[in-house]
Order: sequence, then structure tokens, then C-alpha cells
Amino acid sequence: MRSLTPVIKRLGGAGHVPHWILLLDFVRVQALCCLFAFLVVGLLALTDALPLAAWGVARADLMLVSVLAVQATLLLTRFETWREVAALLLFHLLGFALEVFKVNQGSWSYDAAGLSVVGGVPLYAGFMYASVGSYMAQAWRRLELFIGRPPPFAVQAGLAGAAYLNFFTHHFGPDLRWLIAGLIALAYARSWVDFSLRGERLRMPLLLGFGLIGLAVYAAENLGTLLGAWVYPHQADGWALVDWGKWLAWTLMVIVAFLIVSSLKRIEARLDASA
Repeated sequence: MRSLTPVIKRLGGAGHVPHWILLLDFVRVQALCCLFAFLVVGLLALTDALPLAAWGVARADLMLVSVLAVQATLLLTRFETWREVAALLLFHLLGFALEVFKVNQGSWSYDAAGLSVVGGVPLYAGFMYASVGSYMAQAWRRLELFIGRPPPFAVQAGLAGAAYLNFFTHHFGPDLRWLIAGLIALAYARSWVDFSLRGERLRMPLLLGFGLIGLAVYAAENLGTLLGAWVYPHQADGWALVDWGKWLAWTLMVIVAFLIVSSLKRIEARLDASA
């Protein structure tokens, strides 16, 4: 096993691919995996730039129609599979339920104009969560992911469930996110993820992957607030950086997405084996 970086190891393969070629290919594949997320952010930018008020069009409604069209296109072009979309729908619903609760707690707010706004939250908001699941499903397939030494499923489900429920319960009791994060770190401390690039098998710590995805979503959230998709209380008088604590919050949501997508892939493997 050779080191590609201090945390990424080369396991096997041709072994002659230069590091910089692997890096460029990794960026290319990551961009493909992020296509749905890129399109959602692009639509946010477009709807922010267009004079929708002058046209009498609600941003929430145009966004919903647009993201549904994007989702349908990705299905018709087989970029995503029906099984993947079914799993993403679950994450969509979990995300939307969280959004409605948080908005009504005053954690952040949306423009409430439009026919597609429910409980103060535009229906397209769930697709922003689904885009995280979409990235994970795409990465699993395109990079041929293999998870080594994962915690027992019951432990993973318990931790993911605790992380999700804490987003609700900390409004009425103690905030346990750091305790849950510590337990997650212990549970996944020996876990890794193997992936393929140009015939090479590479390995990195799974916790690092969770943190990097959480950081990417945190960056996207800053862009989303900059484009006026939603507003935190401290941004009422003008845009400001989203609190860095949201990085941890998104990393915990990544754990939830990971559980959903990994469960889907486990079911798919069983179905393929019995076919």
C-alpha cells in the first residue's frame, strides 16, 4: 500500500498513473456526481437575477417547476435510476420536515410568496437535501465505493436517528450534537472507504469523507443565502457568513444521507445476487 497523500492510500492497480492525473480525474468525477447540486444552485442564481416580481412569478413556484424538470431529465437520460430517486425522495421528505420545523422556530426564513409554499417553506427546499443524497448515490456508483469495517447497522441507524432527532429536540432541551458527533467519531474511527480512479483502487478514512462533504454543503449554503434563497436572523440587515457551526450540522445530515444511500446499495446488491 503506497501513500498518495498522508490520508489517501493507493491499494493496487496499474500504479503508473501520475498523482496529478488522478487528482484531475477525481475532480472530473466529483463534478459529475455534483451535477444535480450544481443545477439547483444554478437555478437559484438564475431566479435571483431574473425580474420575477415584474413578471408576477413567485420564485418558489418557478424553482419547484424547474427542479422537477431537472429531476425528470436526469431520470429520462438514466443519469439517475428509479431506485436512487426513491431513496432521494426519503431524504427529501426528511429534509422538508426539518425545514418546516426550523422555519417555524425562527431559525431561518424564506420568501413566503407562492402557491408551492407549505408551512413557510417552499417545496423546492427538499430538493436541496435530495441533492446531497444524489451526490452520494452518484459517487457510490461512479467511484465503485466499498466501505470497510463499518459499525453494525443498528449502531449506524441509532446514531443517524439521534443526529436527526437532535435537530428538533435541542429547541426544548440540551443540544447533544457534540456528544452525538463524538459517538459517531468513535463508531467510525476504524472505517474506511475504497474507491476507483483510472484502474487504481484508493482508500481514505470514512470520517474524512463525511467532513469534506459537510464542508462542501456548508459552502453551498453560504452561496444559497448570498443568492437570497433563505435568510438567517443575523443576515437580516445584509449578507454575512453562515455560522461555522453549520458545518457540523451538515456533516451530521450527511450521516443520515449515508445511511439511506448505503441501505439502498445493500438492497440493490441482494436483488442483483438473487436475479
